[in-house]
Amino acid sequence: MAVQQTLAPSFPLLSDPQIMYSLTQSIPTTITQTLTVLASLGPRPDPSAVSSARSMIAEILQMDSLSPEEAAKEAEIYAGAVRLEEVYDSYEKELSDLEEKLSRVYATEAESLLRSREEMNEEVVKVLKAAESGKVLERVDLSGQELKLLPEAICKIVGLVSLNISGNNLTFIPDAISKLKKLQELDVSSNSLESLPDSIGMLLNLRILNVSANNLTSLPESIAHCRSLVELDASYNNLTSLPTNIGYGLQNLERLLIHLNKLRYFPGSISEMISLKYLDAHMNEIHGLPSSMGRLKKLEVLNLSSNFNNLMRVPDAITDLINLRELDLSNNQIQAIPDSFYMLKKLEKLNLDHNPLEIPSQEVAKQGAEAVREFMRKRWDMIMGEEQQRIGVEAERHGDGTGWVSWGTSMVTNLVSGVSQTVGFGGGPGDGGDKKPGESHFYYQI
Repeated sequence: MAVQQTLAPSFPLLSDPQIMYSLTQSIPTTITQTLTVLASLGPRPDPSAVSSARSMIAEILQMDSLSPEEAAKEAEIYAGAVRLEEVYDSYEKELSDLEEKLSRVYATEAESLLRSREEMNEEVVKVLKAAESGKVLERVDLSGQELKLLPEAICKIVGLVSLNISGNNLTFIPDAISKLKKLQELDVSSNSLESLPDSIGMLLNLRILNVSANNLTSLPESIAHCRSLVELDASYNNLTSLPTNIGYGLQNLERLLIHLNKLRYFPGSISEMISLKYLDAHMNEIHGLPSSMGRLKKLEVLNLSSNFNNLMRVPDAITDLINLRELDLSNNQIQAIPDSFYMLKKLEKLNLDHNPLEIPSQEVAKQGAEAVREFMRKRWDMIMGEEQQRIGVEAERHGDGTGWVSWGTSMVTNLVSGVSQTVGFGGGPGDGGDKKPGESHFYYQI
């Protein structure tokens, strides 16, 4: 950023991503080595010192009293400064040539960008004229037009099915967006939005919503009314929570992308997203999952990686996700996975890297999903066998006929207690920690 500010007067379009990409691609891979060598050379010799050294070398080489070998040895004393100056000259020429090359690349790309902006502005005018004339348009793409405001005339295109206004400078979306009753796809990614209008909940036919790469700290509760949504991308924002009732409304949602946010909680209603197949929540501050998570029977991909010191436990209910194919729990603080993990029979990809794992061991975890599943199955059988044997011994000692009943009751109690203490979640033992008075029943304070 500091470099761009320094160069801004001479290169005003340097902040454009395409120009930066072209300049970066023009820099040779050896430039890093060149800069490293220059930094290691130390200060450049004083020009007068270099000039004196060259004079002394010339005088020494002309002395008749010295043999060629002696003259060369004597001249070596002064040769270091001359060689250092020559190295500097060589590298400076390389950098100078590169600077000229980058200037040419910048000029070419800047001219192309300005020309394309003129064309894009014409496209905006064209769309607006069409909208004002009442022309039927189904798809409008105004991405990358440097729009600071969304013209309300766009919201008058009542037949609009797809609207792409990504990559602009929008800071808000007008409430009039609700007039686009037929809208199915809305892409407002890569803008500067800090909030979404409540009226977005009136887009009842919306199927795909992309609000990624903005400055959102929350989503409106009204988003739960967008019952036709099948894909919601809210990644790369500053979300600290999700709407309380989001799951009750979005029961057709299949893909939920909320990675790279600041989420600490999952609302309990997320378990109502019964159509959900893909959930990516990596790089957040999530501490755990609701115990009702197991109701997401269609979930195939779950990514909870890189919640670092926050995610320490996984609820036993995760093993109810019978269609789970991919599970990423890497870069967390998980010590053990549920004993019933072997029940995830469709699991193909499992990543448990960078966790302080004890159950299963790191060695087993690195062997993949099948090895972990087999290990946990054997562990489950061993636990069941030991418990059955213990209850049988107790029954024989008491000499009554209640051994099997006692075994069944005790087994369930011990397993529930053992699993929750080992792999439960939240601050307390059992079902996920003690809730504080007044805590919302829709959220699990993990």
